[in-house]
Amino acid sequence: MAQISSTRGTVVRTLQGRRPVFWVALLLAALWPLLAHAQANAGLERQVKAAYLYKFAGFVEWPEGSFPRADSPVVIGVAGADALADQLEQTVAGHTANGRPLQVKRVKRGDSLAGIHMLFIASQDKSLAQELLAASRGQPVLTVTDADETYGLGSMINFVIADERLRFEVSLKNATASRLKISARMLSAAYRVQQVAG
Repeated sequence: MAQISSTRGTVVRTLQGRRPVFWVALLLAALWPLLAHAQANAGLERQVKAAYLYKFAGFVEWPEGSFPRADSPVVIGVAGADALADQLEQTVAGHTANGRPLQVKRVKRGDSLAGIHMLFIASQDKSLAQELLAASRGQPVLTVTDADETYGLGSMINFVIADERLRFEVSLKNATASRLKISARMLSAAYRVQQVAG
């Protein structure tokens, strides 16, 4: 409860039990520009990742039999990143890759990867990343991650921050093991390329 006391004609208000709230409010007010900036950066990062995923679809060749029909869509799965899935749906709407329409599918733990051609796995849930990368091993699914830990588990493309820009690195070894061919143009744009051993 607030107490009011008068000293030299001045009313002094003491908020008992309210000081922590005041300091939290003050801290949030001070940090708000930084939080807003981080939020804007997160939104920009999502847009760039979505643009990359859309572009990757046009620079990868899947093995024969990966698509049931000539007009079957390239299905891009997104696991653990609903906001990115939303952004990607907007990015690919009305677009095609090598004459095929693009479709976005949200992937959850335990889902089958049948019919998925590209799979982005967010790094927040390491166990989910391990599960999905293990399930995709040897399958013609282009796997994309955004952390060194998951990249080391066998993904083919990994997003990295280099020179304050979002870039990507490619593991040709992992792509070749899944019978995927990545265009030389895409490789030339990569930050780093891990060549096929031997």
